Formats: sequence, C-alpha cells, structure tokens
Amino acid sequence: MANVFSPKQERPYFETWLRRTGRQLAASGRLSQVAVILAAEEGGTPDEWRTRLRTLLEGNDTPSIELLTRIDALLAGPSKSKNTPPEQDMLF
Repeated sequence: MANVFSPKQERPYFETWLRRTGRQLAASGRLSQVAVILAAEEGGTPDEWRTRLRTLLEGNDTPSIELLTRIDALLAGPSKSKNTPPEQDMLF
C-alpha cells in the first residue's frame, strides 16, 4: 500500500526566500502595494493578488521563477539612475 503522505520536499532556497519576503511584506501596506502593481501588470484584481501573495507566504503554493523574481524586483525598489539628482532620491 502506497504512503498517502509524502515528506515535504526540501526547498532551502525557497524557504529562505519565504522568510525574507515575508519580513519585507510585513511592513504596513507593502503587500497591498505589491498586489496593486502585480494586478496592473499581470491582470486580476488587487484582492486576488493579496490572497495569492498570502498563500505563497504560507508556503501553500510555489510561484514560478518569473513571479518570484518579479516580487523580488518590486521589493528591491527602483534602481538608482546616475542621471537622477540626489534631491529626487529623497522623494521616494
């Protein structure tokens, strides 16, 4: 008889990503901000993306590598342009 329960797959890099991303999205409004951006880029509603992000953070779903890297890019913020005056850096 086959074992109904399979052991949890080892995913050390993903587990590290989950911890780091969870801390970053814990900041007030950060999860909603990412959800709004993903909804605009990928379709769906911000509420759907908030739900999906929470599901990802609980480890109940695994994102595609594209989504994982997009979330990382959004959390990293915009890259600094060499042409941006230092005063404008303080606005964001």
